[in-house]
Amino acid sequence: LESPWSIDRHNDTFYLTERTGSIVKADAEGDERQEVELSDELSNASEAGLLGFVLSPDFEDSNEAYAYYTYEHGDGQFNRVVRLVLSDDIWSEDEILLDDIPSGEVHHGGRLVIGPDEYLYITAGDAGEADLSQQLNSLGGNILRMTLDGAVPSDNPFDDSYVYSYGHRNPQGLAWSDDETMYASEHGDNTNDEINLIEAGNNYGWPVIEGMEEEEGMELPLFTSGDDTWAPSGMAYHEDSLYVAALRGNALMAFDLETEEYSEIITDLGRIRDVMVDGDYLYFISNNTDGRGDPDETDDKLY
Repeated sequence: LESPWSIDRHNDTFYLTERTGSIVKADAEGDERQEVELSDELSNASEAGLLGFVLSPDFEDSNEAYAYYTYEHGDGQFNRVVRLVLSDDIWSEDEILLDDIPSGEVHHGGRLVIGPDEYLYITAGDAGEADLSQQLNSLGGNILRMTLDGAVPSDNPFDDSYVYSYGHRNPQGLAWSDDETMYASEHGDNTNDEINLIEAGNNYGWPVIEGMEEEEGMELPLFTSGDDTWAPSGMAYHEDSLYVAALRGNALMAFDLETEEYSEIITDLGRIRDVMVDGDYLYFISNNTDGRGDPDETDDKLY
């Protein structure tokens, strides 16, 4: 794989996005790299490219999926959420659902997940401009929520706004527990990476506070790396634990929500970008070819 970013699965077939602009289809018979046709040129900025991806709930009938990508245009560099359609092993951009999400040299966010309420959740980074995270009129530094046709849900916490929660620096993972409690992973500023419990309308503090610093009206994380760094990305829930891909931590981590303890459960495969749980099995992708790892000739892989 070439800089893989996200995992989704339909029956026994996996679909894996690559930042370079492809989707890899993999099953028991082998794998193939599928072309993705986009309406604007994909950005090759640091951390950018074809990022989040999730299949439509009716994929078997519609051949549709949702994707998040960074693009370059005459007006600058932005992120957008689009609907893709698969035909003859080529994914084509069918509709732009949300555009002009801030983008810079770093901090694009990029995770897409369809929540238990059947709405699409999107993580958007601060694009390297920390003040955006406290501005409710900005799409940067937030977790966003929309209907599957791109509309603002009527029960979003702010009127006529996609913003679901704000005060985020660079969130890259989302997961829900069995009781539909929502969690997110977030990159801190060199240290103080966070695992947060997300509630609609709440302010998660960046850049006013980070880690366990306190400020009235701002939320504290469930877990923080403190003086260390995990660089957490994709995450999944299973039986009272959150499983989190750690890039700088070079690990797959487990966070026990009952005991409030955490540990590294895989540590010898380098950078880990995304993780998913399906039944009794856990799948994850290494990300040593993203320009910051130390890949060998066989990286990267789906495990």
